[in-house]
Amino acid sequence: MTPIKFVIVLLFFGFGIHTAQSQTYKFKTSGLSVLEKKQNGKWGNWSNLQLTNILVTLDTNKNRIVVYSEAIQLFNIVTYLPAEENENDTVYSFTCKDNDGIDCTVSIITRKKQGNRKQMYINYGERIILYNIFNM
Repeated sequence: MTPIKFVIVLLFFGFGIHTAQSQTYKFKTSGLSVLEKKQNGKWGNWSNLQLTNILVTLDTNKNRIVVYSEAIQLFNIVTYLPAEENENDTVYSFTCKDNDGIDCTVSIITRKKQGNRKQMYINYGERIILYNIFNM
């Protein structure tokens, strides 16, 4: 196991989202919003939050993140990026390839000053998909 993978596993365990005898972490979504860049290159506005109830798994054994939406979204983890932490947030990011082989960055963020609310961002550069998530 690479050192970065080991650190991420330990951090997830430390934050209480470890599933017994497994390196699979399960979340549920509660909302979805999308942000896209306009033709002028500037970001538009976030779409209205849509209520959702979708299972998300992070499987470090298989190096993948799966969003079990109507069309299953599979993200193969290429790189485990170093965790970032400041007084507001803890961020775990992964460089990934999606079902179609398109590069993206998936980040799981814990908002410390918002009751440890969790969000998952899927960033394609021109489009960002945001899921509000919670531990299962």
